Amino acid sequence: MINGKLKIALAGLGFGGAFAEIYKCHPRVGEILVFDPDRAKEKWFRDNLGIEAGYLSFEDILSDASVDAVHLVTPIPLHGKQSVAVLDSGKHCACTVPMGVTLEELRLITEAKRKSGKNYMMMETTLYTYQFMYVQKMLASGELGRIQFMKGTHYQDMENWPHYWDGLPPMHYGTHAIAPMVALSGSRIARVHAFGSGTMREELVKNYGNPFPVETAIFAFENGLKGEATRSLFETARMYQEGMFVFGSKKSFEWGFTDASDPIVTTLQPRTDNRGCDNVMETVKMPNDYSDLPEELWRFTVGSNYDPLRPQESLKEGAGAGHHGSHSHLVNEFVMSIVEGRKPWIDEVLGANITAAGIWAHLSALRDGAEVTVPVF
Repeated sequence: MINGKLKIALAGLGFGGAFAEIYKCHPRVGEILVFDPDRAKEKWFRDNLGIEAGYLSFEDILSDASVDAVHLVTPIPLHGKQSVAVLDSGKHCACTVPMGVTLEELRLITEAKRKSGKNYMMMETTLYTYQFMYVQKMLASGELGRIQFMKGTHYQDMENWPHYWDGLPPMHYGTHAIAPMVALSGSRIARVHAFGSGTMREELVKNYGNPFPVETAIFAFENGLKGEATRSLFETARMYQEGMFVFGSKKSFEWGFTDASDPIVTTLQPRTDNRGCDNVMETVKMPNDYSDLPEELWRFTVGSNYDPLRPQESLKEGAGAGHHGSHSHLVNEFVMSIVEGRKPWIDEVLGANITAAGIWAHLSALRDGAEVTVPVF
């Protein structure tokens, strides 16, 4: 870190490219360099954003002692190995989800983080969406009441994506459905029962030995709460959704039918003249929560909808940015955790529990719903 500013390397410019300009504009980042094996992608960032491509290989990043931190947005099978390599090289590490695909990878990342003394952050988008932050405030204010039950969904078709996706066990990439439940519960997932459902064509099954296009899990938290998650990946006709459903004693929050739909809030209103209670249901427009960000990043919370001629009006609209406004919050948390010398919120402990719960859910599904205890990291 030079003059209080970080030098950061961003590896992977497919989805990862969405973060490049955010890093460039962050006031505590002095330099952002990018790497991707696809040189045409690197050239686009040089030509359009003035961001230099600095490396010929991933190993070049590791050997550059001037780099403070690396953000990995690379293929899923590489997450575990590359995260360990970044930490072992003495650099802070952020990595897109999932943290890894085996419990051994999670253990190695945890050990490497603690040995290096550097930060590890799993960049889980759902924990910084407009929707999650709205529910977080409902819970903190008492408006939601006591959480009684939670549900997460992630419906997505991965046909014709890169080959490593073919036949992936659904819960190996279940973090978007699982993470909000863990974060809101104030606890960790301790046990899981899960079932697989449906069938896929043989070429999808053989890649991972996974027979299921859909998996559903019931999670038991250490504090007694329960939650349900369903994840689909192939040959299932359903509109895309990364859904979060939280049922409280006073109010409940439910994601709309599609990923872009307005959520529904239901309020419980006791009746005095009959049994039971009345429920009042309303759709809610999500406010944009940018107050914790440096002003230089505000515009990234609304994406292409930002109008510099009417900035405050644009920011009120709170729609259109990547993964429901989460990208700039993720970058800011990673950067500021390093600058402030503290652990990031989504650290190796939280990230490992979210990821391990999904890995173990798939194991339970292969055992036809047998209970599996999720290990502690």
